[in-house]
Amino acid sequence: MPNGEYLRYVALGDSQTEGLGDGDDATGLRGFADRLAEHLARLDPALRYANLAVRGRVASQVHEEQLAPALAMRPDLATVVAGVNDVLRPRFDAAEVAGHLEEMFAALTASGARVATVTFPDLGRIAPLARPLRSRVFALNDHIRTAAARHGVMVAETAGYPVTTDSRLWTADRLHAGPLGHERIAAALAHCLGLPGSSDAWTRPLPARAVPPLRQVVAAEARWVGGFLGPWLGRRLRGRSSGDSRTAKRPELLPLTPPPVPPADTGGHPA
Repeated sequence: MPNGEYLRYVALGDSQTEGLGDGDDATGLRGFADRLAEHLARLDPALRYANLAVRGRVASQVHEEQLAPALAMRPDLATVVAGVNDVLRPRFDAAEVAGHLEEMFAALTASGARVATVTFPDLGRIAPLARPLRSRVFALNDHIRTAAARHGVMVAETAGYPVTTDSRLWTADRLHAGPLGHERIAAALAHCLGLPGSSDAWTRPLPARAVPPLRQVVAAEARWVGGFLGPWLGRRLRGRSSGDSRTAKRPELLPLTPPPVPPADTGGHPA
């Protein structure tokens, strides 16, 4: 809707949309989709919001499990963000992954929804040991842009700005955005949708900081391998996923309660 008056927002995706890295399972997850819903609810408190995302899901699973329930809710806004879990799998076909995304784009836009998605930052700049995956991310982003253009889907180009690979936007596992990262993703989506109160402030870099010595960088890489990469590979080898037995955290369209409050002053960073 050109005036930004959305009343039914449905989010489809994996762990990023679920909100991993922004809160926890004990206190509750927030994430970029919740933050975008809060922005929308400040514009119109009548907003109802559903989040169908489940961690660990690849694009084909998001398509198979979440599209039909999303269509049944007749959203006027939907976000579709998936594909990173596919990038991490041994076998990867960017066209196949994007094909699942495109089928969701097509079905949702045909139903009358405005649809938005994102491109993905360079994993090799976030986790140096992930540099072999860079070409996969670039290929997937190209396919996302092409598919989105065919269906009038809005794209938040988070791949295009250096700030999105700043480690301060990411959790220690380097695969999930932290609170500031989710804040920036939500701001990017609000901006690409042209929502009142949005701007390009999300593209601005964080304040400069000292470059750590090489030994500190090497030690951090070793901790990452032992603490995150190793356990992740172990789950893959056992055929397990972090999303096993999990369901969507917000499977129905519901109003936000309590009503969202205006964002606090974050020193020039988007809220």
